[in-house]
Amino acid sequence: MYERRTRGHVPPRTTYDATVQGQPRVRPYQAGDAAAVVPILYDSSGGMYDRYAGSRRLAERTLSRALEGGESTASPDVIWVAELDGEVVGAMAAMRFREWTPRAHAFLRTTLRSIPPWRWPGALWVYRAGGRAGAEPPPASLYVDSLATVERFRRRGVASALLDFAERRARELRLAAVALDTWVDNEPACALYARAGFVEVGRSPGRGGMPGGVLLVKDLS
Repeated sequence: MYERRTRGHVPPRTTYDATVQGQPRVRPYQAGDAAAVVPILYDSSGGMYDRYAGSRRLAERTLSRALEGGESTASPDVIWVAELDGEVVGAMAAMRFREWTPRAHAFLRTTLRSIPPWRWPGALWVYRAGGRAGAEPPPASLYVDSLATVERFRRRGVASALLDFAERRARELRLAAVALDTWVDNEPACALYARAGFVEVGRSPGRGGMPGGVLLVKDLS
């Protein structure tokens, strides 16, 4: 989640317009998207946000505040959405991996400002337990921190369109890979990522009732 952003030229945030009618269109997050994007990002955690923030209400409050600005793992500058027929049906947070650590710290600070103090120990435990015990993504990679599709629009190419866009974005930024994590027991996601060309490069063990994680990387070199 976090490290300082580097200075220098950054290619503009682009939009991917599908050329086939009825296929998803990927574009940057815009003001007014929050009502649709917050529940999608919430769902991307596979229920872990409840343990992290204490409840869905508090988790969605945290996400809403993160989307108001700043430089976190859920700030507007790193969110892309997928549309079908003008409706937001998927969302993805993606950033240079070297930005991930400082952005995660910023998201944690937003969380602690959004939840009651007596829930802070639980949030801190989940935050620390979610840290990697195994391999890390390549430093020169685009890291997909979260990705999810509205349930009724699954199996319509939404996640694949977002992953395709992540690859295009990585190439624009001259990065050598796209990396992401998922739970080791999330078989549908693992299958999707394998079909998209991602290869498992490391695992982290489960802790305190949390499932183990799997790190997947797609080499673009």
